[in-house]
Amino acid sequence: MVGYISIAILLSAFYFIYKTTWRSWQKPEVKFPNKWRKILAKEVGYYKILDIEQKSLFEFKVHEFLLNYKINGIGTQIDITDKLLVASSGVIPIFAFPEWRYKNLSEVLLYPNRFNTEFQTKGENRNILGMVGNGYMEGKMILSKPALHHGFKNVSDKRNTAIHEFVHLIDKSDGNIDGLPALLLERPYAIPWIDLMNQKIDDIYKSRSDINPYGGTNKAEFFAVVSEYFFKRPKLLAQKHPKLYHLLEDIFDQDLDKRSFEKKRLDIGRNNPCLCNSGKKFKHCCE
Repeated sequence: MVGYISIAILLSAFYFIYKTTWRSWQKPEVKFPNKWRKILAKEVGYYKILDIEQKSLFEFKVHEFLLNYKINGIGTQIDITDKLLVASSGVIPIFAFPEWRYKNLSEVLLYPNRFNTEFQTKGENRNILGMVGNGYMEGKMILSKPALHHGFKNVSDKRNTAIHEFVHLIDKSDGNIDGLPALLLERPYAIPWIDLMNQKIDDIYKSRSDINPYGGTNKAEFFAVVSEYFFKRPKLLAQKHPKLYHLLEDIFDQDLDKRSFEKKRLDIGRNNPCLCNSGKKFKHCCE
């Protein structure tokens, strides 16, 4: 009898946790604001390469992100553009996985500039642009606000600090930050991925690679660094590192090398077609 009671208690507890978690996850119940759409169209190159249906899904995932994760400024004011860039950074790596949730994240903190390991923005050793928290900071991500914006404004480099940190969270989702995203990487690809990581890290050490040298720190940093490269300069990555590109393509289930991320100057008049592809004039849509 005691055994049955214990099982019943466990099942009840499981149901309560499941029900509470399910209820706490919010989904958008209103339309994506036109003002937000305009910001995405202007600031996020990834959004601009999507077709209309994909844009709609991206907007839904960004909206969902903003409803479920807190974004706060520490020593700096933040606005909706900052929040949309954070949300976009989280959505881009997992865009092909509509049900993905960052269960190891509750809040993103934006700092006014670089910080140190004590999370101080003044003094010495302030060389950190982004960090996934652990210990008492578990569930939090810290980003430099200027680095967040630089990742979207500079389209010629291979860096995006926010995407880098979200890839660490993806890596961490199986319990280990080790460069082996077990939840996304199918078993047959695991050994080739490890072998290729070792080879590419060795190339970095021998100064025979255009990959950010920070990727040579360890396998976890390599995965995050080449993921930045994959989402910022996919064509270049495919040209210089075809095997690496195709493995990342399998991990993220996204084929990007045939799309253009070139950022063009936006000279939009009130009577021009709206950036959001609604078919309406700009003045009647996202102005």
